[in-house]
Amino acid sequence: MTDQLTVCVLGTGIMGAAMARNTARAGHEVRVWNRSRGRAEPLAADGAHVAGTPAEAVRDADVVLTMLYDGPAVLDVMRRAAPGLRPGTAWVQSTTAGLDALGDLAAFAREHRLVLFDAPVLGTRQPAEAGQLLVLAAGPPDARDAVKPVLDAVGSRTVWTGEDAAAGSATRLKLVANSWVIAATNAAGEVLALAEALGVDPAGFFDAISGGPLDMGYLHTKTALIREGRLTPPQFAVATAAKDARLIVRAGERHGIRLDLADAGVRRLERAAAQGHGDEDMAAAYYASYDEKPAG
Repeated sequence: MTDQLTVCVLGTGIMGAAMARNTARAGHEVRVWNRSRGRAEPLAADGAHVAGTPAEAVRDADVVLTMLYDGPAVLDVMRRAAPGLRPGTAWVQSTTAGLDALGDLAAFAREHRLVLFDAPVLGTRQPAEAGQLLVLAAGPPDARDAVKPVLDAVGSRTVWTGEDAAAGSATRLKLVANSWVIAATNAAGEVLALAEALGVDPAGFFDAISGGPLDMGYLHTKTALIREGRLTPPQFAVATAAKDARLIVRAGERHGIRLDLADAGVRRLERAAAQGHGDEDMAAAYYASYDEKPAG
């Protein structure tokens, strides 16, 4: 292909690995790095080069994509990558980093003369693997063509939210969307636990709301994972959802509002993680309704 890019993906967890794989399948040269090298090595079968250090991974890259745990992790890895960075490189920052981290990340981009794109994604394991993520992006219009092939490889659609990545308009939209996802997931787990506690067949509840305004496909999807024991591999892990919920609560505090449901969601997710469900799908927050694992 004539528009082949050299793309570096830093972080190859659930989302990063899928994004790297789809970028390679789109015909680009892909280099990957992960803190635990074993999680990156399977991508070699897809044609990716597995780098030993962040600096090696980013050297001569046209686009650097970060998909790490949180803002401090991104800043740490990018500082380690700094010796290999070249001015003018496009940086697609897709980690859900929260608002507090944006200033430090933008300052790093300015210091190293990188073209920063605030580009979190909406979607879980399945759409990530299918290249069907929704990309929320903010960045300079005159540089968007440079990252479009990568965004097109990982997502089905890109929604541009602003021109200044440092303003965080894409991150703000991501936090709003995740607040709904986390609340809905926790509600799905609670309604299932309540039905079981009251001796109500969950199928009866689903039949009662079927086709009406209270029905929701997401409710069926998440409760099915619980009822069928399909919580691993996770679509989106409990521990990661807890981190995002904390970012949402912090964003509300920063702007003078109380988010009682999000705050309760943090405690619920953290309780499920403490029970040993941190690496399971976020639907496993269902178990936080019980002091002990329910029978059956």
